[in-house]
Amino acid sequence: MKIAVGSMNPVKVEAARRASCMFWPDAEVIAVDVPSGISAMPRSDSESMEGALNRARGALAISGCDIAIGLEGHVKETGFGMLLAGVAVAVDREGRTGIGDNGGFLLPEKVAREVREGKELGPVMDMFTNVENSKQKSGASGYFTNGIVPRQKAFERGVIFALSRFAKPELFSEK
Repeated sequence: MKIAVGSMNPVKVEAARRASCMFWPDAEVIAVDVPSGISAMPRSDSESMEGALNRARGALAISGCDIAIGLEGHVKETGFGMLLAGVAVAVDREGRTGIGDNGGFLLPEKVAREVREGKELGPVMDMFTNVENSKQKSGASGYFTNGIVPRQKAFERGVIFALSRFAKPELFSEK
């Protein structure tokens, strides 16, 4: 099984590699640099899904792989404040699509305020934590969970859920 990831971010690539190898232990996972086609800081589930789908389709088109995966983190406003979440989308050459959600958590108001002002979460977290390029390390989820759920683990969960569509294809058939 050959799998492409529509990102060069090492956190996303490793999340996809680990999740893929849970289903297919000999899976070969490669990184492909493709654009998301959405804003740098997606602000809804649907925008994030669109970006992840764009990345997956783009990676599939240029990689020659069996399956491609796109991952996007995003924020969304709720009645309780701003949540950080993410999605993973997996597509294959037959046109089948799997979607997984990473889960999410409430951001502190002072972080959310900066994002509402138009800043991307990664640099905002860098500013508050004094960690350079935190989105390619443990990320906001790693920081706020004391390392229990680093960004890679959060994305890994979404990829597992997206790939579940391919692990049990008989239940997704229209027959």
